Amino acid sequence: MSIQVYIDGQFYPKEEAKISVFDHGFLYGDGVFEGIRAYNGRVYKLTEHLDRLYDSAKSIMLEIPLTWQEMEQVVLETCRINDLRDAYIRLVISRGKGDLGLDPRKCPRATVVCIADSISLFPPEVYTQGMKVISVGTRRNPVDTMSPQVKTLNYLTGIMAKISAVNLGYPEVIMLNRDGYVCEGTGDNIFIVKNNKVITPPAYLGILPGITREAVLHMARAQGYAAEEGIFTLHDVYTAEECFLTGTAAEVVPVVMADGRTIGAGKPGPVTERLIAGFRTQTQNEGTPIF
Repeated sequence: MSIQVYIDGQFYPKEEAKISVFDHGFLYGDGVFEGIRAYNGRVYKLTEHLDRLYDSAKSIMLEIPLTWQEMEQVVLETCRINDLRDAYIRLVISRGKGDLGLDPRKCPRATVVCIADSISLFPPEVYTQGMKVISVGTRRNPVDTMSPQVKTLNYLTGIMAKISAVNLGYPEVIMLNRDGYVCEGTGDNIFIVKNNKVITPPAYLGILPGITREAVLHMARAQGYAAEEGIFTLHDVYTAEECFLTGTAAEVVPVVMADGRTIGAGKPGPVTERLIAGFRTQTQNEGTPIF
């Protein structure tokens, strides 16, 4: 059976799932979204994802036509109707149908879309052998333009960085801010391990504080590591004992080489491996039940 997609209160086969070409999400990237994972019949960190969704919408003055509780049921029902126990869920709220102008007042009602399907960003061997990455010239947007804490539909900066990765034959990149500090990947947060400390860049540098990032910070502390936010440069990545990326879709991915420099022993380190194991255990046992 075809994947069923939720749009504004109804489910449609994915071949028939459509929005208006006058929707401001399509015309201007005017909207917000969340990528969410389900594991073993539970939606992982659903509360945190929905809280961030509604915060993002409030920040851009986008009124979501469903309550928080109604949106929770939309996510769960989308998984149920597709009989998915393990899934990647994309929840999209756009400004809705308007005219060709920018004025959001011309969009009387937001469009709500929920898709549940599978996803695999990287091949399985990346998680056991590690990933090679490069840094790119595309910079993260300054925080005085659009707050990085708003998860908007406009990901063009990340896409341009991904194009650089693809053209050079790499699966992922490291992006810097305009001052040269390490920010994140195209859609992942970055961590380094140095002197037994687990460090990730702070939000004020221009990153989206990821929900997986926060979960890993808590997990690292629970495992006895000093885990903190801190600024660092590419030099610190090159000389780190370990490096890894985190994200809802990516999960926890070890990085073993950056810009041709071998990181640590050139293989996933013990801290990263413990965090990967802990994350997998947690995702299999925690979350909002679907069925």
